[in-house]
Amino acid sequence: SSTVRLPKQHTARLPVSRLGRQHPPSHVMAPAAIIAPSMLASDFARMADEANKVMDAGADWLHMDVMDGHFVPNLTFGAPVIASLRAHTKAFLDCHLMVTNPEDYVEALRAAGAGMFTFHIEATADASALADKVRAADMLVGVALKPGTLADEVYALCDAGKVDMVLVMTVEPGFGGQKFQSAMMPKVKALRDRYPKMDIQVDGGLGPSTIDAAATAGANVIVAGSSVFGSSDVTQAISALRAAVEAASK
Repeated sequence: SSTVRLPKQHTARLPVSRLGRQHPPSHVMAPAAIIAPSMLASDFARMADEANKVMDAGADWLHMDVMDGHFVPNLTFGAPVIASLRAHTKAFLDCHLMVTNPEDYVEALRAAGAGMFTFHIEATADASALADKVRAADMLVGVALKPGTLADEVYALCDAGKVDMVLVMTVEPGFGGQKFQSAMMPKVKALRDRYPKMDIQVDGGLGPSTIDAAATAGANVIVAGSSVFGSSDVTQAISALRAAVEAASK
């Protein structure tokens, strides 16, 4: 049998806590900047090479957009593709499920090697049970909000300590390359004010002209697709995103 040669080890930056709502002293530092290039913007025919390119350029995670063609109109990839990529990288796989019935995907994503399982609060009738199921499968729990969903929809779940990360969509889920919606920044700020140490992710239209607004609002996990994969200098693109988050957290 042949042996798959893995690339150099990349150190995954994991979410800072599972503590839910907290009231730390004012000097507690914000969570670290995490840059997660979206593989939706990569060349699918060269996904392993593209993944290793951005990880070698300084990325922390790989963001995997799983779309089922039902919850959102687009259809991308699922567990078999994620499992194939897993064989070629040790990167942390941050999986965002834009699917109907996310409960049905937990075991498949676990087996494929997902590190984070982010489901939409709008897609499940029992978010608490789903979060428990994800934790039991040894994955971290993310919960995502569409632009039209208020932040307080996830407060109960976060307050119960069942969430590792909240994802605020800054575009309508389903397609890459959309324009950043600055009107979502108060939602990010509300979450950051309530959960000072929780990882808060933003996804949609993030790049040089929009990163400062997201970072200032309190986002520390940045999903970027075309602004990274379409850059002539991927290392610089990732570095600029990180620098903006770090500057805003000082």
